[in-house]
Amino acid sequence: MRLLLALLLALLPRMTAAEEVVLGLSQDQVSISTSFDGSEILIFGAVKREAPIPDGPPLEVVVTIEGPDRPVTVRRKERRFGIWVNVDAVEVDSAPSFYAIATSGPWDEVISHTEDLRHAISVPRAIRSVGAPSEVVDSQAFTDAVIRIRRDRGLYIRKEGAVDLRESTLFDTSIALPADLTEGLYTARVFLTRDRGVVSIYEAAIPVRKVGLERWLFAMAHQQPLLYGLMSLAIAIAAGWGASAAFRLLRPQ
Repeated sequence: MRLLLALLLALLPRMTAAEEVVLGLSQDQVSISTSFDGSEILIFGAVKREAPIPDGPPLEVVVTIEGPDRPVTVRRKERRFGIWVNVDAVEVDSAPSFYAIATSGPWDEVISHTEDLRHAISVPRAIRSVGAPSEVVDSQAFTDAVIRIRRDRGLYIRKEGAVDLRESTLFDTSIALPADLTEGLYTARVFLTRDRGVVSIYEAAIPVRKVGLERWLFAMAHQQPLLYGLMSLAIAIAAGWGASAAFRLLRPQ
């Protein structure tokens, strides 16, 4: 009994010194309409404590927003006999359609390699590619190609020092969402780190949905493809006829 009491007393300071995230979002959902040209989410919060700020290394914050995962087929082309042909292909099992990271300091100073592996925080860790054909000897190059292409399109973002952390308690950052967002459930994660180790994690879901005409056209294209095709054809014919009629009216006699 005394041993159990001693263990509880030893653990009590750690329990009371726990640090937790209280998070807020400027918008809890994103609506994609025909005029949608991107958006920005402000992420702000505070660190809740049951005791004074611990001595030692300062607190750091890492914020991520991750879009729905999708499999991706990556093909490599080579020029043979004067034409470009596909020579290798690798199926990347799962890659986020969008991924953004913001930190309160330099990446190597806020998180360790081990913690990155454990929680899959960085972009390379968020992508899963289990296996590749045996004839492909450099399969990692295909994963790197996905990261490079999506980074160039503004879909993979890393902003070091973009989280404003005040007095190790209040923090905020903003993350821009591009116009070509994939519909689905996005996940916002906040990691509190100290001495490059994770001490607390908070997660929140952000639904991204098409609305209005955009939603109606999307649903028709997937649920009634024949009707969608006929309607598109009719619109194209009407547009062509209208342009031709306008040209005849405007042409000098």
